[in-house]
Amino acid sequence: MAIFVDSNTKVVVQGLTGKQGRFHSLRNLAYGTKILAGTNPKKPGQDVEGIPVFATVAQAVDEFGTNASCVFVPAPFVYDAVMEAASAGIELIVVITEGVPVHDEVGLFYELERLFPKTKVIGPNCPGIITPGQCNIGITPGEIALAGGPVGIVSRSGTLTYQSLYELSSKGIGQTTCVGIGGDPIPGTNFIACLDAFEKDPDTKAILMIGEIGGSDEEQAAEFITDHITKPVVGYVAGLSAPEGRKMGHAGAIVSHGKGTAKAKIKALEKAGVIIGHNPTAAGELIENILKQNNWLLPKSN
Repeated sequence: MAIFVDSNTKVVVQGLTGKQGRFHSLRNLAYGTKILAGTNPKKPGQDVEGIPVFATVAQAVDEFGTNASCVFVPAPFVYDAVMEAASAGIELIVVITEGVPVHDEVGLFYELERLFPKTKVIGPNCPGIITPGQCNIGITPGEIALAGGPVGIVSRSGTLTYQSLYELSSKGIGQTTCVGIGGDPIPGTNFIACLDAFEKDPDTKAILMIGEIGGSDEEQAAEFITDHITKPVVGYVAGLSAPEGRKMGHAGAIVSHGKGTAKAKIKALEKAGVIIGHNPTAAGELIENILKQNNWLLPKSN
């Protein structure tokens, strides 16, 4: 099984005709993802390598029954793009775009909660989501993922999402689903939503959680783990050497007045029973040890 996306997920790409939208969507299509349509209000009737382009998301939904969207439009247009997709009945919206204004994110998620509470948004500023062997939405290289489980991954950092996949795959450890939630101050889907979904997924036996400095998401996740998660969780928090008050990498990664530090997050997670690796490789090794101890490693295919 998997969380959020699988082989039945039908995708429309908002911004398919742009350089990045085209490049990554064609890679996703080649991976096996059902990329059925794209949108561009100025180019309806065209196609991208056989993928039809519609003026609106609603038209793609009517034609193909699409239930997921991938957003590659420029930052100033993300608010309208997400609201359009939600209005058309899209259940999952993956926003790859970075640089979305914080006030747009605040207004967007308030309006979604009010008008479309069942719509799930991953991102903005994220690598997307991949269920290996079934569906890849976003910019994660499918080549580094390994199908079959039994590990679920959730990560704030895009780069560390890729490294986590590589660390596990190189050990022959498959993944059920990997969710890159993004590092903006106000993400759509957060750690807690992913942890809860992995807890409920029978094929996910262990969880790898990658955090970083800034905000309080990891501390909130630690509280949730204490009360609701029974599966083993291995964690890594990036940014132990980050200076206070300086943004590191992207909008959410900033330590202010002693809050949001890696040390504080690690302390909270360890208190919740999370086993902490002090670098991504160590985290992968900890996952491997847990799987071996519980006989959860799948036999390697010849």
